[in-house]
Amino acid sequence: MPRCGAGSWSHSRRSGAALTTLLLTVYTILAKVHSDHTVYPSAGVLFVHVLEREYFKGEFPPYPKPGEMNNDPITFNTNLMGYPDRPGWLRYIQRTPYSDGVLYGSPTIDNVGRPSVIEITAYNRRTFETARHNLIINIMAAEDFPLPYQAEFFIKNMNVEEMLASEVLGDFLGAVKNVWQPEKLNAINITSALDRGGRVPLPINDMKEGVYVMVGADATFSSCLREVENPQNQLRCSQEMEPVITCDKKFRTQFQIDWCKISLVDKTQHVSTYQEVVRGEGILPDGGEYKPPSESLKSRDYYSDFLITLAVPSAIALVLFLILAYIMCCRREGVIQLVHHSAIQKSTKELREMSKNREIAWPLSTLPVFHPVTGEIVPPVHPDSYDNTSMPLMQTQQNLPHQTQIPQQQTEGEFRMTTFQRLEVNGIPEERKLTEAINL
Repeated sequence: MPRCGAGSWSHSRRSGAALTTLLLTVYTILAKVHSDHTVYPSAGVLFVHVLEREYFKGEFPPYPKPGEMNNDPITFNTNLMGYPDRPGWLRYIQRTPYSDGVLYGSPTIDNVGRPSVIEITAYNRRTFETARHNLIINIMAAEDFPLPYQAEFFIKNMNVEEMLASEVLGDFLGAVKNVWQPEKLNAINITSALDRGGRVPLPINDMKEGVYVMVGADATFSSCLREVENPQNQLRCSQEMEPVITCDKKFRTQFQIDWCKISLVDKTQHVSTYQEVVRGEGILPDGGEYKPPSESLKSRDYYSDFLITLAVPSAIALVLFLILAYIMCCRREGVIQLVHHSAIQKSTKELREMSKNREIAWPLSTLPVFHPVTGEIVPPVHPDSYDNTSMPLMQTQQNLPHQTQIPQQQTEGEFRMTTFQRLEVNGIPEERKLTEAINL
């Protein structure tokens, strides 16, 4: 009995593991089917695929606070499987993390029959979690590709993500069809003005980037569309003035079209640029396989060239170095300043030595001189017998022989003697000042 019970328990355990594996396999298949999405665009026709944020919110955990709306910022990254970027014809735009992303473009005939797997990675900027889905694009060949008549409009009051909305694009195609009146009309491509070299608009007055929209039809251009080719309108466009278009009012309510930038292409009159190659001047004849030169070529000695290449720049550098050394060391103005400063220091040192030694001869300025008026010998200011140490800095005024006293009238009938020291300018006594002072 114990052995039988153990066997049944082991069998039930294996059954449970098998059931779990089956459920995981089914869940993986369903998840893969849910994550992969296949589309079938046509060559030469505008392809638009919106990456909705609400579709990817289910891949992330719910918002932490109950009762609040889950509005996490989500961004997308798109690339061709096995490659870092998207195909050349496919573009992607997402204005903010809170807006949907858009894949758009116009596949070419060269991509027909080659499926492209686009990996779409969604990033939750709040939880930093990711979710990956695959978009399989199978491009189909269009029966009427390409449409023979194509017109490109420039809409000034739209951004590319606004124009890619199905409602707005449908309204524009409806207005074009009302003016053109063809049987078949398709949007071929949409391009942002920034991709054409346009400037980023200023964030004022709700200015837009502008967008180019190319449409194709099977009927010839209407007379309204050809009004831009009139000489009067061409002249107005050259003067940066708005041309006069009769059908502009059918677009003006929602779309502001720059009619000077409209482009009309007639594929029926387009001459093929392919020309058969005619051999002649500028085309070399076929010489067969490449034959490298034989080994019998003489070897060349590059030693002399190497020496010349190395010696000439070295000699020039040495000459420049010597010139710079001469200018910096031998022609400096600081040397003269240092010599002058040294002379000043030497003179200062001599004066200090003279002040210490009181027994040396007095300078010539202190020797006896002749009185300029009387002609008598005037004793020096500092005679040898005078005690220098007790001499004050400011001497009191004395009636010395080289001074002159001038009487001045203080009050009526009274005079006061004023002493003036005789001055000389360039060796000529200023006697006129004394005469004027006495005559006062």
